[in-house]
Amino acid sequence: MTAPTYTPDDSPRLHVTEAGTPGAPTLLLLHAVATSGWMWERQAELLSDFHLLIPDLPGHGASNTVPWRSLDETVKLLAELVARKAEGPVYVVGLSLGAYVGLRLTEHFPERVDRAVLSGVNVLPFPNARVMGLMGYMMLPFLKTDAFLKANARGLRIPEVHYAGYRRSAKAMSRWAYLSIGRELMRFGLPAEVDRITCPTLVIAGEREQALIRESVPRLTAVLPDAQGYVVPGLGHGWSGEAPELFAQTVRAWVTEQPLPKELVGLEDAEVAVATP
Repeated sequence: MTAPTYTPDDSPRLHVTEAGTPGAPTLLLLHAVATSGWMWERQAELLSDFHLLIPDLPGHGASNTVPWRSLDETVKLLAELVARKAEGPVYVVGLSLGAYVGLRLTEHFPERVDRAVLSGVNVLPFPNARVMGLMGYMMLPFLKTDAFLKANARGLRIPEVHYAGYRRSAKAMSRWAYLSIGRELMRFGLPAEVDRITCPTLVIAGEREQALIRESVPRLTAVLPDAQGYVVPGLGHGWSGEAPELFAQTVRAWVTEQPLPKELVGLEDAEVAVATP
């Protein structure tokens, strides 16, 4: 399978939805894989007093014609977007794929990021990575079937009200993008240039996340210069949709430097709160 390409002269730009309050501090909301900016609709309502930038990442949604090349190429496009659309550094909020992208953005373009909230990122090695990679390739013909999408939505705990949007986004996404993103995230690890990450970072995971994601929270907070780690009891990977008010409260508290919601569990107490799937 040949990857789609573009040349530097093409200067692709991501589709972005602007919402909220012009002139207010800017939140950059980065979505999960196989979704697009629609997944932030409820957050856009709850956080409307901020200036919101909600891009569709390469290969997703209205940015479907911008091919996914890599995390590094994606953060270059986002840095250009921030420079064009925001007045100064932004608050980065990333869930799942968006958290990987957000972490890489804080590393490569620290001047663009003020504070960051990253949920659902894994930095630990996958067991049997080669076998999993082969299985991912073999599953390509089934990725857009309704049976697969419904099963994946359940695994991600996507609320029923968002399933139609998820289905549309997933079916519009190329199989190449699925495969390319999956391969890259399986190789993802701790940032290579940790000392470049200067922004305060909230690393968070749902209690019902995969074990590797939960275990990545203390690993990341141990190496990032200014980070805190928390677990969200009772919720899964897509907790922005499961508990949108709590998610918005968490984002607001972190970026405005206020106490975090009492529902969150700090790492010192997380051992009793984290459940084994």
